Amino acid sequence: MRATIGKLGIAVAIAALVAACGGGGEPRLMHLRSTGGPDEFGILPTKPLQMPTNLSELPTPTPGGANLTDPTPVADATVALGGRPAGTTGAIPAADGALIAQASRHGTDASIRTQLAAEDLEYRRRHKPRLLERMFSINSYFDAYQPMALGQAAELERWRAAGAKTPGAPPPDDMK
Repeated sequence: MRATIGKLGIAVAIAALVAACGGGGEPRLMHLRSTGGPDEFGILPTKPLQMPTNLSELPTPTPGGANLTDPTPVADATVALGGRPAGTTGAIPAADGALIAQASRHGTDASIRTQLAAEDLEYRRRHKPRLLERMFSINSYFDAYQPMALGQAAELERWRAAGAKTPGAPPPDDMK
């Protein structure tokens, strides 16, 4: 009986080890579960729905694009979220020209997103979750990226020491 329990225990341990070592794809640091529910913006009609007279003359569906009920979905969503519909054209507004010029004064790299994605994938592979974290789907995202986190209190004190006003931050301890 003891030998059977021992063999069963070893088999379970080996199965758990093999299962934990699997998944050779991208390391998952965040374990968020999707509900799979409907997208509310996708099913809200902006105009009343009407039955067409001839169903064979309906246009081809364009998911995420314009349709009979919602001719400008991106502009409508931008307005609903408090933006300007003119900002959805893809062109840089004239009011933001100085900001863009200042941000790109040292040049821009068109492949920066691809480069950062590759570097981040390599970083996540080097900082994979440990065995029990993978087995029990424990988030290790914050632990992995802790060296890159900004120390909020130290940064606030640095800005205050430089004389910058910080109206959105809590008052300094000496003012309480």
